[in-house]
Amino acid sequence: MSAATAVSCRALMITAPASGQGKTTVTAALAHWHRSRGRRVRVFKTGPDFLDPMVLECASGAPVQQLDLWMGGEAHCAELLYDAAIQADLILVEGVMGLHDGTPSSADLALRFGLPLLAVIDASAMAQTFGAVAHGLATYRAGLQLTGVLANRVGSSSHAQMLRESLPAGMTWYGTLPRGGNYGLPARHLGLVQAAEVGDMAERIAAAARALGENGELPIPPVVQFEAPLASDNLALPALLSGTTIAIARDAAFSFLYPANLDTLRALGARLCFFSPLANEPVPTAAQALYLPGGYPELHLQALANNTVTRQSVHAHHAAGRPLVAECGGMLALLETLSDKAGHSSPMMGLLPGQGVMTDRLVNLGMHSLMLPQGQVRGHTFHHGRIATTLPATLHTVAQRQQGRAEAVFHQGRLFASFMHLYFPSNPLAIAAMFKP
Repeated sequence: MSAATAVSCRALMITAPASGQGKTTVTAALAHWHRSRGRRVRVFKTGPDFLDPMVLECASGAPVQQLDLWMGGEAHCAELLYDAAIQADLILVEGVMGLHDGTPSSADLALRFGLPLLAVIDASAMAQTFGAVAHGLATYRAGLQLTGVLANRVGSSSHAQMLRESLPAGMTWYGTLPRGGNYGLPARHLGLVQAAEVGDMAERIAAAARALGENGELPIPPVVQFEAPLASDNLALPALLSGTTIAIARDAAFSFLYPANLDTLRALGARLCFFSPLANEPVPTAAQALYLPGGYPELHLQALANNTVTRQSVHAHHAAGRPLVAECGGMLALLETLSDKAGHSSPMMGLLPGQGVMTDRLVNLGMHSLMLPQGQVRGHTFHHGRIATTLPATLHTVAQRQQGRAEAVFHQGRLFASFMHLYFPSNPLAIAAMFKP
């Protein structure tokens, strides 16, 4: 593949001045609106996030990948965007937090790949200041292409008119999402409620798309040139996991799975099979390795306490000396007990000594790296849980943010457990060693 090869595709990053402005709702609505007009839409999420992509996948009908210049790297992001541009008519990228928040930020990603911006601003408590916020987003950093703004949670047509009139000359008005429509996205600790748990999610997205069409002026996003990855960045991974079957827990309690992690395991040659601890299913007998991802075990204490078949099969897997990787909620489920934030405690799988407790407050958040014999693996941590265990930590992660708090890593035979969510594409060779029987 030539480094000079490029492909054209219309693209737009949906950003905001802060979190909670409505980026996910607007991105999902735009994906639905364009799909309803026959366009092939691919959606990405900036930064580490499991919950927003579930909503965006429902809207776009395709898996939603992460774009993060630190966690995945520039070459990885370029490859994902290029591959999407080949297949799609439109690429939508939901930003993270505010436009300039974080290192790297949504602005960094937009500048690197030439992504034009649509700013979503919660206008519920402002009038003419709306224009000042839009002006600041457009001019704070040179090189950004703010193509327009959309006002969210607007109270009336007169309110919308005031907002529109406040915009600097030449700034495109995308319209509004009125306040109180049946398209709000419910949330809980860690973020949005999982899309599969919201029975009318498809209807909410469709309602938001209709509201955009009725109250907005939705121009077709600009064309962007996406360069092909360099040949050195596009090498096939060695099939280090050829012949290895990896069992992966996947249900409402264990759902924090990056599509790129699964793609990496497959590219390494592994065969993937899935099972549900909530349904008391055993680890598939063909599995030579086991992956327990994060999720919400604390919301399913009774079901997990009763899953004797799953518990026995996990113990048997570990006793046989097979690899077991447990992240965050997966690690909590391996403890002797887990208590929710209301104080209700239930027995868990009992493979790791100790207790887990959920708190009302965020315990740790941020990007982390971990040094393994095969090199550095990157990822992130985001949880409300604490654990008390007699098992000594064998390693600690390194927080990217200055004064960030490290996470303990526990090993017990071939068991690897930590609150850190690993991003497998950051070091596929290290991941292969972790899962290799």
